[in-house]
Amino acid sequence: MLMKIFVTVKTYPNLSISYDELVCIAGINEEGKWIRLYPIPFRKLVDDKKFSKYQWIEINVRKNLKDFRPESYRPIDLNIKTLEKVNDWTLRKKICLQEVYTNLKILISEAKNPSIHKSLATFKPLEILDFYWEEDEREWNLEKLKKLIQKRKQLELKMFSYLKEDISLVRKVPYKFKYKFKDENGVIYNLEVVDWELGQLYWKCYDKLKDENKALEKVREKYFDNFIKNRDLYFFLGTTKKYHKRSKNPFIIVGVFYPPKEKCLNLF
Repeated sequence: MLMKIFVTVKTYPNLSISYDELVCIAGINEEGKWIRLYPIPFRKLVDDKKFSKYQWIEINVRKNLKDFRPESYRPIDLNIKTLEKVNDWTLRKKICLQEVYTNLKILISEAKNPSIHKSLATFKPLEILDFYWEEDEREWNLEKLKKLIQKRKQLELKMFSYLKEDISLVRKVPYKFKYKFKDENGVIYNLEVVDWELGQLYWKCYDKLKDENKALEKVREKYFDNFIKNRDLYFFLGTTKKYHKRSKNPFIIVGVFYPPKEKCLNLF
């Protein structure tokens, strides 16, 4: 089926033995429902098929029958039609804030409910307490990398006919970034952020400063200091198929939505 989707989420690229280097894309369709698109080898798309966050796209999709989460769809092909970009924050908010959760316990209960299995949502924290990082593996898993290279050589991605020739492997971010926050009940949570924009910012700062600690502080300056002062912060939360049923809290932050605070909007 042909579906029109407003893209709100692009996660940092990861390695998949089955599908090469992939990005999880998520967004909201014309009916206001969340849609997850996977697999998408975003960096390998030819230029006219690439799209940005807050842009409408049209893509042929089908329900992913191997994924119990209702929001999960697979691309039939990658003949993506890129449509209008939405640059106005007021219009973005109209699309993204149609349904906003403020109680994470309720959202988790809907994720665990077999008749709902909610796996994507917009969430508004009551208070942001911290933004921090933890060390992670510095390189991709060697065994996974070897298998990935073999898969590439075998050209198994026959469905992906709108791709560039082989590209260099994306750099692995050697840290996990997390937000510590309260929900409306005052319960404190710590959730990892896997937004591509965040990973890109880390590498941009590192390449400029050539110092990991300084790069990390620059990331914190934007995602904590600047956002707390100037932005009205929301999280796009999502689950992974692997941990949706296993984990007590299966959600991670797949995207950060940060419209200017109202007093800033009124200046323009």
